[in-house]
Amino acid sequence: MSIADAGNPRADTSAEGPCSDAPAAPLPSKETLTAAGEILRALAAPVRIAIVLQLRESQRCVHELVGALGVTQPLISQHLRVLKAAGVVHGERNGREVMYRLVDDHLAHIVVDAVAHAEEQ
Repeated sequence: MSIADAGNPRADTSAEGPCSDAPAAPLPSKETLTAAGEILRALAAPVRIAIVLQLRESQRCVHELVGALGVTQPLISQHLRVLKAAGVVHGERNGREVMYRLVDDHLAHIVVDAVAHAEEQ
């Protein structure tokens, strides 16, 4: 089954040669695969990875992220916009500040696992 056929119950799942006798693993729908790709693209920048690691500990406002990561406020805001658009973070106004938090812990696990894997190299 190809990715183009993901989610299509009539797609041919037969093996295309002698490589493996194992049946093809079931795939989620094409829409789900596309959404997962968007999340991974949103996480694919060192500053955004660092933001997720900070938000894993607790919610934070922009100036706290600026201090923790040592980058400028406009850069943090730009990366937060990307993460927010991808549904990775949520911002909630608290007076003059916007407090950012992770939407769920699954995203932190992805980042932590990726960092751990990179450290093993």
